[in-house]
Amino acid sequence: MHIEVTSEPQANWQDQANCLGVDPDLFFPERGASTREAKEVCRGCTVRLDCLEYALVNGEKFGIWGGLSERERRRLRRQRSQAARRTA
Repeated sequence: MHIEVTSEPQANWQDQANCLGVDPDLFFPERGASTREAKEVCRGCTVRLDCLEYALVNGEKFGIWGGLSERERRRLRRQRSQAARRTA
C-alpha cells in the first residue's frame, strides 16, 4: 500500500479570499467608523459566503465577515432562527 504525502497544506476558503494580505484592522473598524472599505474588499469575493457562514457558525461578534457587519450578522441569525422555528 502506497500513501502519498504532500508538503502543501490543503487549500481552504481562506486561501482564496480577497482579503488575503489586506491589513486586518480594515475589517475591525473602531465603533462608529465606516465599514465601506472592508465591504468593498468583500464585494465579488468568490468565497464570501463561506466566510459569512464561518462567522455565523463560530459566533464571530466583531468585524466584517462575508461582507456583513456585526449588526447585520445578528439580524441574519435572528431571521434564520425565526425561519427554523416556523418550519419546525
